[in-house]
Amino acid sequence: MAEFDVGEVISYLQMCGAERASLQAGMNFQLRGGESVLLMSRRPNAPYVDRVLDGGTTLIYEGHDAPQHAGEPSTKTVDQPERLPSGRLTQNGRFAEAAAIAKRGGRRERTRVYERLLAGVWVFNGVFELTDAWREAAGGRQVFKFRLELIESGAADAGSSRTPELRHDRLIPSEVKLAVWRRDGGRCVACPATDNLHFDHVIPFSRGGSSLVAENIQLLCARHNLAKRDRIE
Repeated sequence: MAEFDVGEVISYLQMCGAERASLQAGMNFQLRGGESVLLMSRRPNAPYVDRVLDGGTTLIYEGHDAPQHAGEPSTKTVDQPERLPSGRLTQNGRFAEAAAIAKRGGRRERTRVYERLLAGVWVFNGVFELTDAWREAAGGRQVFKFRLELIESGAADAGSSRTPELRHDRLIPSEVKLAVWRRDGGRCVACPATDNLHFDHVIPFSRGGSSLVAENIQLLCARHNLAKRDRIE
């Protein structure tokens, strides 16, 4: 099960290793650890429209299309499927069913969310709870939308041994992460390290620092992030 800190920069292989699964699909309902995993991307050419709301505490995740088969119409022209031809639920259907349970006051599906920043560069966005699902019209078809709310503790996993000082309580917008990554050259601003990196608030969010501007976000390695903790430098 994942043991990353929120905002930690990882590789695809690290992500798959932590989840003990080959993450080929973006939607992964209840993997081996009993929790779900979503992969997202908010790059301009991303195939799905994912949104971050409420200052970074809410994620609206778009469901996924049916697989594209040769000779068939583009799956972007047909409704996103709830069931397979066999009648079994698709990933859309499984997440929607779990959301219906949550809306009735039942269990909220714990879901770990990873974001693709660049080719080979991923960011752990944290653990969310699935709270709602619906369908809406988009481009002449119906697509699924899923509402997930960030667990405020910021802990990657209830049983994680990672340090709580490395937490973040709000998602940093993708465009800000990308701008910071390019500005800082993909390395820690305090040393030459290019691994174990985290997106860090210069002024912590808990002390009024913004997640919305690159000027308040920097790349720090785990050692310097831990040393800083929640201090304003």
